[in-house]
Amino acid sequence: MKVNIAIVGSTGNVGRKTVEALEKRKFPVNNLYLLSSKRSAGSFIKFKNKKIKVQNVKNFDFKKAHITFFCAGSKLAKILAPKIAKYSTVIEHSKHFRMLKDIPLIIPEVNEHALKNYKKKNIISNPNCSTTQLVLALKPLHDKFKVTRVVTSTYQSVSGAGKAAMEELISQTKDYLAKKKIKPVKFTKQIAFNVIPHIDVFMKDGSTKEEWKMENETKKILDKNIKVTATCVRVPVLISHSESVNVELKKRFNIKQIRSILSRAPGCKVIDEQKNGSYATPAECAGSFLTYISRIRRDPTKNAVNMWIVSDNLLKGAAFNAVQIAEVLVKKHIRNN
Repeated sequence: MKVNIAIVGSTGNVGRKTVEALEKRKFPVNNLYLLSSKRSAGSFIKFKNKKIKVQNVKNFDFKKAHITFFCAGSKLAKILAPKIAKYSTVIEHSKHFRMLKDIPLIIPEVNEHALKNYKKKNIISNPNCSTTQLVLALKPLHDKFKVTRVVTSTYQSVSGAGKAAMEELISQTKDYLAKKKIKPVKFTKQIAFNVIPHIDVFMKDGSTKEEWKMENETKKILDKNIKVTATCVRVPVLISHSESVNVELKKRFNIKQIRSILSRAPGCKVIDEQKNGSYATPAECAGSFLTYISRIRRDPTKNAVNMWIVSDNLLKGAAFNAVQIAEVLVKKHIRNN
């Protein structure tokens, strides 16, 4: 079955990557409607060797689309997504809907079963990019050994903050090398040649909303009983998030078991030969649909394992995961309704 697809926010980072993912996955697209604000309407985006004109979202009839990818941020999603969902199934990227009771929060390799009641609101939420790569690695370990506690520090690329953030890193880098004064705009401090331990707003307990998202989304997707604590840091990398993760397990294990299980995990690839260069970094992971796991080793202080996880935040962390959700809908839900 071929379906009609709409993408709201098609000219942004995630919108453009959604177009790419649809093409690379050979998704059964009948008609593709690219939508944006008035400012970007009239531009063109290439899909399957054809240039498609971007339309003003305000003028679009969503009855035309079976599935709508919403890539335009929380404020607009809060207003528009429920209206669109009356006519089209919405796969939504912002934080607004993720923790709502009747909205499924989906990573297809982990909790596809949670889609069963998506029709209640007709909105499906895509997890936070850092949550997705973390939970992909946790899932097979939880199934076998029962994860009890997770401690993670993230190294998140600037693309997670949008196109303007990427442009700011580039411009700041040029200014720094030219010994010009740097004026942060998108970030609270200089990002070029620096790291910023602050993503999203601060909360009453001193954590940030990004850290809260990782902790609570992991519980909703995987297991409410898992204890999670995170420190989220923005780093001067354009694409791909990295995470240093300590995973405490209930059952005894050996490292060979861990490597074997992770090597077979859907959507994951282990690069861990314990020699120079035998680990994943953001540079080579950009553009890949996979989540890479390296530096796997026992924590000698408790029944826990340490690992390093890297993934393209715009693909598996956003666009590709959303397209995978759409693939499940087409295969198991939409064609039967």
